[in-house]
Parts: sequence; C-alpha cells; structure tokens
Amino acid sequence: MKLFLASAALAFAATAGLADHHGKDVVRLGTEGAYPPWNLINDNGEVDGFERELGDELCVRVAIKCEWVTNEWDSIIPNLTSGNYDAIIAGMSITAEREAVIDFTQAYTPPDPSTYAALDAGVDLTSGVVAAQTGTIQAGYVAESGAVLIEFATPDEAVAAVVNGEADAVLADNSFVEASLAANSSLQVVGEPVRLGGGVGMGFRDSDDALRAKFDAAIASMKEDGSLNELIAKWGVSSQW
Repeated sequence: MKLFLASAALAFAATAGLADHHGKDVVRLGTEGAYPPWNLINDNGEVDGFERELGDELCVRVAIKCEWVTNEWDSIIPNLTSGNYDAIIAGMSITAEREAVIDFTQAYTPPDPSTYAALDAGVDLTSGVVAAQTGTIQAGYVAESGAVLIEFATPDEAVAAVVNGEADAVLADNSFVEASLAANSSLQVVGEPVRLGGGVGMGFRDSDDALRAKFDAAIASMKEDGSLNELIAKWGVSSQW
C-alpha cells in the first residue's frame, strides 16, 4: 500500500486523542463493512461480522464507549492518521510496510491462508491475469508472482472480474473465498494456499500508544480465557490460537 502523508496530517495525528461525542469520550472504530465474514453491513444497515462482535467485546473489556465508522479500504489508513476515527479493525494484516505508518496491537487472528479461486481448474496462476483488492497483501503477492495483476476497490469486484471473464483467478483471504464459493457455485479453489502477513491486528495512530496498549491487553485477555478462539470458530475467519 503506497501511503504518502502530508505534514499537516502528521501534525494532526500527533495531537489527536479520543473524540468527544455528546460529552463522553468515545473510541471510533473504523472498518470496511465489505469483507464478510470479517466485517459486513447487515440487512439493518449496521456493521456486523466477526470484527463487530470482537470490537464490541474489546470495548467492554477496555470499559469505554465505542462507535463504528465505515470507510473504503483504499483510504482506511490515511483516514485513521487524519483523525476520522481512532482505530482500524478491518481484517488488516500486520506488515512491515503498514507498521512504518501506523502501530498495531498483537494479532487477534493468526495469518489466514490466502486462496486462489477461478472458474477453470487448469488456470495458469504464474502468468495469467489475477484479480485482488487494491492495497492488500494479496495484491502485493500477485504483483511479485509473475502473474498480471488487476486491482479492484472491493473484494466483491475482484471476484466479479473472474466470473465475467475479466480475470483468470482471484486471490483473497481463505475465509472470504469460501464465502464467495458458497454464493457462486461456478467458482472453485485452485492452486495452493499461501500464507501472507503476520496475522490480523488493530491499527492505531503512532501517537495513541496508551489507547493501543489498552486494546492490546484486552486482546490478550480474550486469548487467555478462550473467548477469542470461540469467536474465531463461530465466524470461521482463520485457524485458532
């Protein structure tokens, strides 16, 4: 993900703390709302999915009020650093490139295998056209694999490119691919899964160390009491701890 931050945005991030909403300190949690089962918008127009349930529980353990904000994936980090919300919880894998811009908690899920899906079992994944969501670790992997990368703003658009013949295959988190296969019987898993990134964590501004530490401790407590593994199993987002 190529992120170029203006000095003004950095200056704002250095002083930004918790937002004051209606006289109460509120932590705003930013998510995409378009990556089931990690995060999605349900029929009531509300953020739902694994990360909604996880984030709500973490806020209870931190003992602070939280609000959910949706943001398109390709600007989700810049809008964190500019203060539009206080944390990212959006299926974001921990990578060195992202850690150069924001800070992460410990991972709340282990690395989820990335899986290829295609219409044809014999598709050439090394030199064919492979779709991925822009700004993801999957897009970076495809770009370095020798295949022709085409990027899309949303994961659904990347899958649709395969279905309509614009791409030979799509690469995404295994849990998302499984959901896509369930919705489209013409797709099938192809090739071998690949493990990318250092697991999925919450992202915070560099200036919010104290807030990040509170959520990090809450994640650790959920690992220790087994409730995090229960949520992972419920939503099928990755392997358990």
